Amino acid sequence: MLRTVTLVSATFAFALIPAPLQAQQPKANTVAGAPAALRPMIESKTRAIRRDVPLPRSIRRALAANTRNFTGKPGPNYWQLETDFEIYAHLDRKTQTIFGKETITVHNNSPDALSRIVLRLDHNIFRPRIQRGSSVPAELTDGMVVTRIAIDGEQVDLTSRSRGRRRGGRRGGDDGGNNKASVSGLQQTVATIYLAKPIPAKSTASLEIEWNTKLPGGNAGRGHRMTQRWDDTLFQPTQWFPRLAKYDDMRGWDTNPYLGPSEFYNNFGRFDVRFDVPAGWIVTATGVLQNPQDVLTKTARERLSHVLESDDEITIVGPDEVGPGKSTTTGNRLVWHFVADKVNDFAWATAQNFVWKATRATIPGKGAIPIHMVFLPERANRFARAGRITRHALEFYSKLWVPYPFPQLTMQDGPSAGMEYPMVINSNQGAADHEVAHQWWPMMVGTNETVYGWMDEGFNSYMNILSGADSRGRKPGIDGRGASYGQRSGNESEAPMMWTANYAGSGYGFQTYAKAPLMLSMLGGIVGDKAVQEAMRAYSGEWAFKHPSPWDFVFFMSNELNMDLGWFWYYWLWTTESVDGSIEDVQSSGGGTTVTVHQAGQMPSPVVLHVEFKAPAAQRENMANAVTQEDGSVIVTWPASVWFGGNRSFAAKLGFAKSNIAKITLDPGGRFPDANKQDNTWPKK
Repeated sequence: MLRTVTLVSATFAFALIPAPLQAQQPKANTVAGAPAALRPMIESKTRAIRRDVPLPRSIRRALAANTRNFTGKPGPNYWQLETDFEIYAHLDRKTQTIFGKETITVHNNSPDALSRIVLRLDHNIFRPRIQRGSSVPAELTDGMVVTRIAIDGEQVDLTSRSRGRRRGGRRGGDDGGNNKASVSGLQQTVATIYLAKPIPAKSTASLEIEWNTKLPGGNAGRGHRMTQRWDDTLFQPTQWFPRLAKYDDMRGWDTNPYLGPSEFYNNFGRFDVRFDVPAGWIVTATGVLQNPQDVLTKTARERLSHVLESDDEITIVGPDEVGPGKSTTTGNRLVWHFVADKVNDFAWATAQNFVWKATRATIPGKGAIPIHMVFLPERANRFARAGRITRHALEFYSKLWVPYPFPQLTMQDGPSAGMEYPMVINSNQGAADHEVAHQWWPMMVGTNETVYGWMDEGFNSYMNILSGADSRGRKPGIDGRGASYGQRSGNESEAPMMWTANYAGSGYGFQTYAKAPLMLSMLGGIVGDKAVQEAMRAYSGEWAFKHPSPWDFVFFMSNELNMDLGWFWYYWLWTTESVDGSIEDVQSSGGGTTVTVHQAGQMPSPVVLHVEFKAPAAQRENMANAVTQEDGSVIVTWPASVWFGGNRSFAAKLGFAKSNIAKITLDPGGRFPDANKQDNTWPKK
């Protein structure tokens, strides 16, 4: 009935149109299946190629301040906050709770007076009615319970309601105005302290916080960091203490909530941390143990002294050495003291019956460093190859990028079997290579994972391909990856890589982890894989212990490669477009051959043709853009700029007679996004 009424209404409406206008109505095009007036929207023979990258206000602000510039290097006015932590943490086994006291020395290196401080309270994600992404806590808790805050000795009112205050600007906020500091958001993952007296530019302030948090346990957790203990015998705390949010030159305070999947954007600084745990429990952590004589047995200390002598794996504490006087020194409780310099986070683990083994990695230009592994005895098989895998990863990535910058690395067993922190990976051998790679990004190059996860996880996925191949003595499989994106391009659920990773939803995995290797595959198809890796090596060294943005990366890479790549970055990072190239026609042309190449997608690419000949000695003209291969075939290349005029078809002229050509393949390396590889060859299959 509805369909009949609709048809009658449409017919009646058309009858009311004057005859001259009726004649102007577009006629259906039976070939395209759409009215002729719509064909330019659907099937345009030209396209507009965008060659620049968008510059939003955040990067324009930094460029204007000269904290960043178009070289992609830190500008002469670059600055970043630093935060130094002193933490005392008491683990209460009975309640599975950490009771902590900390002092954060805030080095305000910015040109701004800070009238508010933003805190990250990640453990509030375990509270019952908190905002989350796809993560599910193993157990609901009271979250991170803050019981005291003081700024330079002055107490902060924890009971006030400051939500109505005027925020006044993107950076420090309002100018105070009250005689007493106050705080809001203590039940959320992001809280704000409103200061009675702003922290002047280029000065320091001392922030004292007392707090407690129960570590969630059980079998109901889904997602990393959602389960942080096994019963009351193993604890694996992560993001376990109040931290200062990042404050930068692009946006001021980072106020993105912690939703679970997306991870870090932290300040660098020094950590001096003490853990009060039951005697007999082994503790491992970010940093270097400062008091081995107080917590380790003489036997364990002697074994540790030999770790750097060879690649052998040495048992420091065995499965039969459990309890005070065996695994540790005697007593009721022990305090383990760790110090870490120039790190952006701190993680640790402790268990009643950890087995502790160690080996070494030899870092170029640095020498040997220890690799520590702690795990439960019944899970020893998961660590049988962990030392070898970790050694290879540390040594390989030190050669690929820059030498591993930290004094040690520790692998920690526990419910989170794939997570990274400075000098610590919560992993067994399964994810060891991937988690070790994170020591370069974001633990050394401090990218904003919450917004631009591809600068961390995506680069990591790319380097894992290289490391995995090297460990097997094979050539890395980079060919074909760029082209494979054409199979996915056009999926409505895909967010562009520059979409905020924190809100990428179900597409988070592909956007953050999987797409960057495809992008770097195509870049390697343009400039060569070695050139890509050398440029990224220079980038990692330039931005070590700093905080680059995507614009810094693309400017740096374009300058390092000395190539106009604005079009490349735009289509890969800001769109979900593809190339979709094909060979339309091959014709003889004045003793040579003309190959008509078509690109149906919006993304341009170089034209790369692999020409194979019927006879190895076939007569051919030397072409400046042709490279002869070992088998006598040639690779002929035209730059992406041949498309910048807007045409979708390009006549590639070859100096070879068609009669001598056996086969032509477009994009033989499979580097450019393509939905259908069957139309990339001539003769047609």
